[in-house]
Amino acid sequence: MPDMNNLKNKEAAAHTERRIDFFKKKFKKAQQKKLTVQERRQRIKFHLERAGLDINPQRLSAIFFNIAILINLLISAYLIYYFSVNYGITWGAVATSIIVLWVFVFVLLIFALWIIFYIAVDLKIFRRKVDIEEVLPDFLQLTASNINAGMTIDRALWFAVRPRFGVLAKEVEMVAKETMGGVDLKAALEKFAARYDSAVLKRSISMLNEGIEAGGEIGGLLNRIAANIQEQRALVKEMSANVTTYVIFISFATVAAAPFLFALSGVLIQVVQNLGSSLGSTTSAAASAGIPLSFSGTGVSQSDFRVFSIVSLTLTSLFSAMMVSTIKKGNIKSGVKYMPIFIAISLTLYFIAHGLAGKFIGLFF
Repeated sequence: MPDMNNLKNKEAAAHTERRIDFFKKKFKKAQQKKLTVQERRQRIKFHLERAGLDINPQRLSAIFFNIAILINLLISAYLIYYFSVNYGITWGAVATSIIVLWVFVFVLLIFALWIIFYIAVDLKIFRRKVDIEEVLPDFLQLTASNINAGMTIDRALWFAVRPRFGVLAKEVEMVAKETMGGVDLKAALEKFAARYDSAVLKRSISMLNEGIEAGGEIGGLLNRIAANIQEQRALVKEMSANVTTYVIFISFATVAAAPFLFALSGVLIQVVQNLGSSLGSTTSAAASAGIPLSFSGTGVSQSDFRVFSIVSLTLTSLFSAMMVSTIKKGNIKSGVKYMPIFIAISLTLYFIAHGLAGKFIGLFF
């Protein structure tokens, strides 16, 4: 009997240990999942801070969720009204469509909203980086003047802040607040440089930190850094001026030539179709006489070619704007402002040319 009791006690202890291990693993997985969610929120928060946006990630998720629900509700109401009134489709088919809509379209809407948001935030971060690089030489020269006047480096940075520096002024104010709170100046400057994907800013901060560690003449160093940035900017502008011919050629081919050619092609399709319909009686008479002549067949319709032209012009304008931006600025993000301009001008000229060509050719046919 004692052996049986010992065996039961061992089994009970083993069972208890297994349950404890099970709950430990479950708790560990829950903690890991919680940490993953927190890390994701921290990344989103850091991304928003880089764009200068003070938005709570949880609130942002709730906003996107509510927007997706509202869009799905509107689409569902439209489907119920449209299919039940116009086609007399049963409520079962409508309910099935709505279920599919809420399962798949809802997820796609949430995903699309996040993608659009990230693109918008990324473009805002890029815009802030460009603004910082534009005023960085002037800021460094003012800082050098303050250092030469006898100020310490942190005070020189603080007193060099001007409202016209915009984003850079706010960032330097944050650096100054951190240093006043006890953070090392080098660490605060490195944190500031890490917030932006700017080689110019990171190189300038790195050289400044090295100059502080070496104990050299910081004022002269900052003046040389500012001069190098201005020389680099002048070189980029000179290179951009040398490729102006390519930019003009691409812009003309996209904005002017392509819309005119598409419009002319559409009008010619209409002319050929009119000729074919008017020669229908001739072909029937020729066929009765034994001559194998025929103008039958539908071919490309005018409406289909118009849709093809609009889609082609839109895509061509989009990629042409990217090419122009890459040639002039060295990156695609700077050409975002060109995209709607290229698309609007090309489509406007297409419709104008299509109308004028139709009236002109209508005088002869």
